[in-house]
Amino acid sequence: MERDTRITEPHVMVFPYPLQGHISPMFQFCKRLVSKGLKVTLVSTTTSIIQSMHAQASSSITIELLSNELGQQKDESFEAYVERFRIVGSQSLAQLIEKHSRSDSPARILVYDSVILWAQDVADQVGLDAAPFFTQSCAVSAIYYHENYGTFKLPLEGSMISIPSLPPLDTDHDLPSLVKDMDSYPAILKINLNQFSAFHKVKCVFFNTFHKLEHEAVNWMASQWPMIKTVGPTIPSVYLDDRLDQDKGYGLSIFKSTNNTCITWLDTKGISSVVYVSFGSWASLEQEQMEELALGLKRSNTNFLWVVRESEREKLPGNLLEETSEKGLVVSWCPQLEVLSHKAVGCFMTHCGWNSTLEALSLGVPMVAIPHFSDQPTNAKFVQDVWGVGIRAKGDEKGIVKREEIEECIREAMEGEKGNEMKRNALRWKELAKEAVNEGGTSDKNIEEFVALVRS
Repeated sequence: MERDTRITEPHVMVFPYPLQGHISPMFQFCKRLVSKGLKVTLVSTTTSIIQSMHAQASSSITIELLSNELGQQKDESFEAYVERFRIVGSQSLAQLIEKHSRSDSPARILVYDSVILWAQDVADQVGLDAAPFFTQSCAVSAIYYHENYGTFKLPLEGSMISIPSLPPLDTDHDLPSLVKDMDSYPAILKINLNQFSAFHKVKCVFFNTFHKLEHEAVNWMASQWPMIKTVGPTIPSVYLDDRLDQDKGYGLSIFKSTNNTCITWLDTKGISSVVYVSFGSWASLEQEQMEELALGLKRSNTNFLWVVRESEREKLPGNLLEETSEKGLVVSWCPQLEVLSHKAVGCFMTHCGWNSTLEALSLGVPMVAIPHFSDQPTNAKFVQDVWGVGIRAKGDEKGIVKREEIEECIREAMEGEKGNEMKRNALRWKELAKEAVNEGGTSDKNIEEFVALVRS
C-alpha cells in the first residue's frame, strides 16, 4: 500500500470473529499495541458487543461497527450465515477501510481473525497489508494444516498417527473433533482447513500462545513461514507482567456479572480447597453428563464452585443444591480470572477451550480435563501428557464421564503426590508465561518487531 504523507501516527485495524473466545484475546492484543504507541481501531459486527466495548474499553482504542446486519439470524443455517457474513461483511469492511483512508491516519495494516478468510481478499482489493491472528494453539493449527495438505488421511480409527513437531496422537481421542468426525460440521472444518491459504502473501501470522509452551510446533511453523509470531498469552496484564495500567479484565464481555457472590464465597474457604468447574460460554452438556458430573462432585466431598448457565440449569438433579449447600455453590456466571487466581481454588475442571487452558496455565492452576468439541481434545492431550498440569477424565463407550471417574480425578488432582506434581508444573508454566510477555520476552519481542514494521 502506498504510504500517505498525511499519516500522523501508525494505525492498525483489528477484526475479530464475533464470539467471546475470539474477541477477548484479540482485544488484549489491541491493548498491547496501544501500549507500544500505535493507534488501533477494533472492528465489531454486533451492536450488543460494541455497547459493552464502549462502556468498558480503553479510550485509546477506537471501536467501529462494521454492520448491524452480521449477526446470525433465527433459523438461519450456519452455511447460510457464513455466506451472508462474507458478502455483507466484505462490502462493509472495504467501505470502512476507505473511510479511514481519507482521514489523517489511514490504516497501515489489517489484523484479522484467521477464520474470517475473506478479510484477506478485501485487504488485497484495497491495497492494504494484512495479517491473520490465530486464536487456537499452534499444535491444533499444525493438525489442520497437515490434514489440509494430505500428510495424513482419515479415518484411521484405533491407531496412532505421527505429525511433524507433535507427540504421537491417538486418532480416537487426541484429534480435534472436526477432524476425527469430518462430516459433523463440514462448513466449520472447511474454514479451519483454509486458514493457511493466504500465508504466502501476509506480513505476519500471529498466534495466541508463547514460544516455550509449544516450542516444537512453533519452530516447525517458523521453519515454513518465518513471519510466524507468538504474542500470548493474551490475558489481562495484571495477571502476568502488570505493565499495562489498570488492565485487570478483558474490558468487554457479552456476559454480565450480577454480583460478587462467588468471590465472597471463595473467601470463606481454605487454601486450595475448591474445585472450580466451568465448561465455557457455549458448551451444552447432555442431561446424563450433567447428572454424572453433579453426583461426582457430591461424591468427592470437596468444595466446588460450578458455573451453570441459566439455559443449562434445568439439567441439574433436583436435589443437588440442597444436598451440597455446605460444600458447593452453583452460579450462572463468574469472573473466571479472579476465581482462578483466588487462593482457595485447588484445581479447574474444564472443557479445555484454548482461552481457559491458557488462563489456567498462566495462573498456575492444575486441571481436570473433560473435552467436548473442536480443539478441546488436543488441548486436553497436551494438558496431561505434554505440560503435565492435569488429568484427562475418561469417558465410557458413549463418551459420558461417569461419577466414579469424576470423583477419582478430583481426588488425584487435589490430593497426593500426583496432585503436587501437577501443581509444581503449573507454577513453572505460570512463570514462563510471565516471562514471555514481560519486557524482553519472546512474545514482547514479537510485538515490538510488528510495531517496528508498522512504523517503517
